Amino acid sequence: MDARPPRRALGPRPAVRRSTAAARVSRRRFRTLNLTMILPLLAVVGVLLVARQAQTWLEAIVLGLGLVAALIAYERWTAGEIARVAIPCLVVAAAVWPFGALVMDSQTQAAYYSIAIVGGLTIPQLPRHRGTAAVGLAAYVAAVGVLGLVTAAQADASDLISEVIVPTGLTVILIGLMFPNKGFYDVVADLEEERDRESELALIRQRMRFASDLHDIQGHTLHVVKLKIALARKLIHSDTERVEQELREVYDLVGDTIAQTKELAYGQRKLNLSVELENARNLLEAAGIHVRVDRPAEVGVRAIDLLGQVLRETTTNILRHSRATLVRIALSEHSITIVNDGVVDDVLPELRGLAVLARRVSDDGGELTVRLEGGRFLTAASFPPPPPGNHPVTTTASVR
Repeated sequence: MDARPPRRALGPRPAVRRSTAAARVSRRRFRTLNLTMILPLLAVVGVLLVARQAQTWLEAIVLGLGLVAALIAYERWTAGEIARVAIPCLVVAAAVWPFGALVMDSQTQAAYYSIAIVGGLTIPQLPRHRGTAAVGLAAYVAAVGVLGLVTAAQADASDLISEVIVPTGLTVILIGLMFPNKGFYDVVADLEEERDRESELALIRQRMRFASDLHDIQGHTLHVVKLKIALARKLIHSDTERVEQELREVYDLVGDTIAQTKELAYGQRKLNLSVELENARNLLEAAGIHVRVDRPAEVGVRAIDLLGQVLRETTTNILRHSRATLVRIALSEHSITIVNDGVVDDVLPELRGLAVLARRVSDDGGELTVRLEGGRFLTAASFPPPPPGNHPVTTTASVR
């Protein structure tokens, strides 16, 4: 009995494990393996024992009933549903053994064959008191064997071995073998659950990233639109050409946002850091904030996407949470640093967008830092340089 599917315990279970497609496939594979390899072997051995030891039709029928009970129990065990037939199979097997020990005059291997199999399959599946049940079943088998010796006309040492020691020992061995077997397949079931749980977590993380990207795209756009419309309202009577320009930019911005949202939905979105930098500069300057950009080197391909998202989210946060008059943006090959003045409070506000980005940057091997420093707000993201001789990998593939 070398394989079996994840079990279904006897009696009420504390928690019902959720069945998954992978678990069902594994159960079917284990069941097929057991039914094609082990069940025929058990049936052949049982039939040979009955044919060899039954002297009358009555003995053949009784021993046959025990064999049928053992095979039914095994078949239900392979399906993880032995609880449904455990009691009737145990009753039949427990009745066949005293019949063989007390009534039959020949060897009694066929009589305890069924009780050993049914007991070995059933007891390890009990939700509790399995040790007590195993000792009780072994004691029952031994007691029946001793009773058979007592009622026999003549009994010697060989009868003690065949009627008591061998049946009891076989029963104990089968039960003992099934305990680690059950534990092994419990581990298999737990691994299946863990794999399914990891798949769910990966799906949740993917949804959170999608929501974060959607927030970056549309939240940023809405803030820009709000500022431009506010500016247009101020100039509507004094500078109509500027109002038309602002409205054209709002129109183009909304169209661009729709396109980015479609790209995000189809997994095709890639940020252009130069475009994001120019957008951030225009947005901040439109709000009356002076912007200084220090870009001594081109940013590595691997870092472009996440650094662009950090720049976009930080720009939105500056407009939301500060009264900045000066913003400094420093770019290097593997990092970005954004510092702004106009900090309203001495306590960092709750920046959920950057908190999500921090996890994404960390998952990609980088580090995102947010802190107050000398009355200024600093946001910095950096990635380690790639090993010498390795080509950088695009960020899009690693974070999506």
